Amino acid sequence: MMDVEDVLNDVVSMDDLKKFENEYHKQLATGTVSQETKFHYAWCLVRSNYPADIRKGLILMEQLIKHEANDDDAKRNYLYYLALGNSRIKEYSTALQFIKAFLHMQPENMQAQNLLNTIQKKMEADAHKGMAVAGGLALGISAIVGIGFALAKSMKK
Repeated sequence: MMDVEDVLNDVVSMDDLKKFENEYHKQLATGTVSQETKFHYAWCLVRSNYPADIRKGLILMEQLIKHEANDDDAKRNYLYYLALGNSRIKEYSTALQFIKAFLHMQPENMQAQNLLNTIQKKMEADAHKGMAVAGGLALGISAIVGIGFALAKSMKK
């Protein structure tokens, strides 16, 4: 089984993406896209290197879960890839909602538990980065204010 980091970093091959994209558009032209084709195309998009593709895949996954999830296996698949895709574009709070919904359906699933832990770690790391940036900004602003006071004092003399 792949490590969660490997799954998050797994990128779809361009051949697969093109194959499923062509099939999706061929079916779209007929007016009906099968659930399986939509899923495969969304699954490829979510694993793309490009955030715009990932977002497009997430939209398709959301359509699938809202309108076409006719069994628990399908619903879990959609929830898992919604969590994965949102993680890949650093939308961790959204990813967390989806993986928690998955775990509500199947709490013992280790792959989903690992993804949950990874999302939580990434959220913490981002929070720490945010605090470091905010701290750095505060230091920078206080240094500028201090220089401003020093300059104002020296101009008064």
